[in-house]
This record gives sequence, C-alpha cells and structure tokens, in this order.
Amino acid sequence: MKIGLLGGTFNPIHIGHLRGAEEIREALGLGRIYFIPSSMPPHKDSSDIASPADRLKMVELATGENPFFDVCDIEIKRGGPSYTVHTLEYFSSKFPDSEIYFILGAELFCEIHTWREYRRLFELSNFAVITRPGFPHFTSVPLALGDDFRYYKDEENVIFYRHKGSNKTLALVKIEGIQVSSTRIRDLIKKNSSIKYLVPREVEVYILENKIYTKEAL
Repeated sequence: MKIGLLGGTFNPIHIGHLRGAEEIREALGLGRIYFIPSSMPPHKDSSDIASPADRLKMVELATGENPFFDVCDIEIKRGGPSYTVHTLEYFSSKFPDSEIYFILGAELFCEIHTWREYRRLFELSNFAVITRPGFPHFTSVPLALGDDFRYYKDEENVIFYRHKGSNKTLALVKIEGIQVSSTRIRDLIKKNSSIKYLVPREVEVYILENKIYTKEAL
C-alpha cells in the first residue's frame, strides 16, 4: 500500500490542509495519509502555537470522517524539537512493505538542504512536493539537489524524478487546493471575528469552547 505522511504544526488545521491532502491522495493513489502534528517545530517561533494536546485534538476532529485519513502522535509523544529524519525512521520500520511518501510544500522543499541529515531523508522515503495556491509551481529539482535526482516520467499534473542512490521517487505535484492560512485564522480569532468555513465545524467549536488563540489564552 502507498502511504502518505503529512507533518506540520497544524496551528490550527484548516480546510486548506484537508483539501490539499485529498488531492495529493488521489493524484498519487495513496491508500492512507497520516497527519503528524509536530511537538516543537525547530524552524518556528513557539510563542503563538497552541499546546501539542490541543493541536492533536483538532487534527483528530478534522480528519475523523475521512476513512483515508489517520493521525499519528509520534512527534508529540517524542517531545522536544521535531525532526523529519526521526519520523521517517519510525514509519519506514513500522511499514517496511509499504511505499511511503513524505508530503510537503514546494517552499519547504526548496530549503530541505537545511534540514537535519537531509540526504538520509531520501534513503527512507519517497517525496511528494505540492504547490499551494499563491506559490509558484516549479517543474525541476532545486539546485542543491540537482546531482541527486534524474528525470523519470510525466503524468497529469505530476512530474516524477528518481533518486540516483536510493531509487526513491520525487513527485512534483500541482494541485488546485484552497488558499487558507493558519496565521490568518489566528488573527481572526484574536479580533473576535468569524472563522466559519475556514476550519471544519468540529474544530471551530473546539477552538471557541476552549478559548484557543484568544488574548486571554496567550
């Protein structure tokens, strides 16, 4: 089975995350996508981030009705900074017979050479690089990785490359998506403005009932 891994702060999870995951699932024929909330994102300021428990609960509420979506709390249980290499080591050992795709946006992928043990990442997993609305869609491998990959094939909205060493796949996927920002949602909450239709109803209720992201909670 093909498995997708979608990590992130999910602060909070919103319909853009969900729609993007659904499109990538169909484009690559993934049997399941695991949403993996981070504990402490190493590249982000933690002053405006909801607790790991609250973010995990919101992801569970948002994904509960989709039979192809699941949630993994491995990074939250591990605690400390969340490094992708550790998460991929966990999943590659847990699902040794599955074809794993780590999903991330194009803007993050262009900086992957700054990640911990970044070359090892391509030994552990395939990669699915998506373009979010509002960001340019690139059709080639970033310069820092140019010597590691070779062109493989094109399909509808997907360009495939192969890693020269591990033979893992790099899929560059163009999606329609929905342009929503977690930052914008938090700003609306602080202004006591509506976030209806930007997050699933269950997530909206949870945020409002627990006063997450309000001035009093920060």
